Amino acid sequence: MTTQQRAIATHDLLLDTAAAAFARNGYDSTGVAEICAAAGVSKGAFYHHFPTKQALFLALLNRWLAVLDGTLQSIRANAGNPVEAIERMAELLHPIFKDSQGQTQIVMVFEFYSQARREPAVWEAAIDPYRRYRTFMADIIRNGIASGAFKPVDADLSAQMLVSLIVGLLLQGVIDPDGADWGNVLSGSVRQFLLNLAATEDKPAVTIGAPSTLPPIEPKRKKKKAKHKH
Repeated sequence: MTTQQRAIATHDLLLDTAAAAFARNGYDSTGVAEICAAAGVSKGAFYHHFPTKQALFLALLNRWLAVLDGTLQSIRANAGNPVEAIERMAELLHPIFKDSQGQTQIVMVFEFYSQARREPAVWEAAIDPYRRYRTFMADIIRNGIASGAFKPVDADLSAQMLVSLIVGLLLQGVIDPDGADWGNVLSGSVRQFLLNLAATEDKPAVTIGAPSTLPPIEPKRKKKKAKHKH
């Protein structure tokens, strides 16, 4: 292994070790010494790669966002229509709910935003992608409106609703991981969201995903008033 390869391996090892420690104990309760001990590297090696613990924290955020950005752009480019794009993006989150690495990612997301409330540098790094994803979703919805797949709704408001839905379900997955099959809940919720966006009869919508496995919601029937005999 060359010197450069060793440096890259140490850099990635520190990121992976820190991610697990931050998810387990929180950012504030995790020190550089603990990260170094778990990774089996010296403090000198740590500070060679990251000047501060916060710099490592931001590097974790940027690494995760780089992968997510590339995946979302690929899905959008290869999807046949806006509906398929949004459904496939929701499916992308399924593994996050199902394995320990995914749970670590969810906890880390909320750790980023928890730190963002207190650290201006983290806030700047965290809020930009959050806003960027809202704009990204709004653009997809606008394309759906232009193609006739969606009704002429407020695209920005709809994007905020969709992002809020996803973030809310991620939070529920952290709070109550065994409370539901959150991947299926997410798919069903996004499908319902898309059904509400679907164009009206005079503007046919494209087919939206597979049929739902949930039972249909029966309309409430009005109770007949009892006739009183006089």
